[in-house]
Amino acid sequence: MGAMRALAVYIAMTFLRRVVMPSGSRKFGPYPGARCANCAFGTIQASIALLVLLSLAHPSPAFAANPDLETVVTGSRQRIEKLDYRATGRLTRVEGDGKRTNYKFVAKAHWFPDGLRLLFEISGPGSEKTSLLLQMSASGHVTIEAVLPGEKAASALPFERWNDPLVGTDFSYEDMVESYFFWKNQELLTPEKYGARDCFVLKSMSGSQDRTYYESVTSWIDRSILFPVHVVKTLRGKGQQKEFIYYGLRQVGGAWSASQVEAKLQGKPGSSLLVIEGGSGKANLGRKDFEISQSNAQAEKAK
Repeated sequence: MGAMRALAVYIAMTFLRRVVMPSGSRKFGPYPGARCANCAFGTIQASIALLVLLSLAHPSPAFAANPDLETVVTGSRQRIEKLDYRATGRLTRVEGDGKRTNYKFVAKAHWFPDGLRLLFEISGPGSEKTSLLLQMSASGHVTIEAVLPGEKAASALPFERWNDPLVGTDFSYEDMVESYFFWKNQELLTPEKYGARDCFVLKSMSGSQDRTYYESVTSWIDRSILFPVHVVKTLRGKGQQKEFIYYGLRQVGGAWSASQVEAKLQGKPGSSLLVIEGGSGKANLGRKDFEISQSNAQAEKAK
């Protein structure tokens, strides 16, 4: 950042020297008034250039004022921008009385030049299957396509359904992607411990431009590995909260991940578990691996 600032100042001042000539220079013509007008105009141009270049060197005033905020947000975004995995596991709804309903899932994700793609396929206790393709741009814009039980082709999932329970669990469709780290409004709260871990506490606040059901998301992020260990999401308008706890943090292929995530909805008994049982942290995936209709057709043939 310091190098960018120095370069911006150097370029702007070089431009200033070229535009604002000494008052005695004959290049401005024989008239003193013209010299003064040209001088003033040149000064204004150079000042504007300096402001523009300095603004480029300082992309976020909040980050410039708080280097820890830049560390946390940038680190979280970079973690997502390096995703390239395949995973298998189970999704379990645990009722208040202990009754469990288990689903199997297969997931894969990769960050491409135009953003993240995540394909999530869930097989239920019977023959029903749910397939999701979530895409997120570098600005955090999310789209979701789905093939729901009984359907044969993928279609855009209406935003009105993004907060619906995913196969009856406490995870919603939207919960499958961490878009909140890419929202514009980010604030670092007072650091706290979560269990034995020293954590940054990041509050991400959605704006009118963000397609989300959440008003804010507060993340407790381990200071040493920059991975979340606890997340609380607050629903827009309702104030209802959903809690996520990350267990079994591990490093696979140089990338940190959790082996299990538990979701709990405030005021609702029981919880839901997403458990990773296998997979690869470096899957070398391509765009063809994320064709949701093709994936669904292959599954139908396999039956």
